[in-house]
Amino acid sequence: MRNLIVALLVVFSFSLGWSQENYSLSEESTLTVDGTSTLHDWTVTANSCRGALVLDADAFKEISFEADVASIVSTRGATMDKKTHNALKKEEHPKVMFSAGNVAFSEGVNQPISGKLNVAGVAKDIVVMADIKNSDANIKLSGSYKITLQDYDMEPPKAMFGSIVVGDDVTVNFDLVFAKE
Repeated sequence: MRNLIVALLVVFSFSLGWSQENYSLSEESTLTVDGTSTLHDWTVTANSCRGALVLDADAFKEISFEADVASIVSTRGATMDKKTHNALKKEEHPKVMFSAGNVAFSEGVNQPISGKLNVAGVAKDIVVMADIKNSDANIKLSGSYKITLQDYDMEPPKAMFGSIVVGDDVTVNFDLVFAKE
């Protein structure tokens, strides 16, 4: 009898592991941040990102994403990149991170994903609306999310002795492709 119980527990444990599907963030993924200033609109791109997603039946058991602050750059040059890195407090907090767990999975437009966003060392609970597409090989999450810099204790960057000031609101645009492992 004891052997039967052990055998059933082993089979049950394996079936739990097999019902979960693991995904890794693909290089096809993009993350940009759009903002304004008193001079011009601007965009920066995160060039080094990592992430994972675990799908378990009808829920995202885990979603994790991180971008290296040092990899966030613009086409406007090193001065803007340095100001961006300083605003994000790169030395103290070298990563921007998002994590979520136990999110009901539903393919479609404007699906809510509740999680925790950590920017410049400040973590906040947020709800991101994402378009979710599931295929045999990958899961794609896309959308945008508006952030107010001062909500994350970030000082909007300034230039030219304060005559150019970045707007306090920025929009994070994401197109994340998680490939099945």
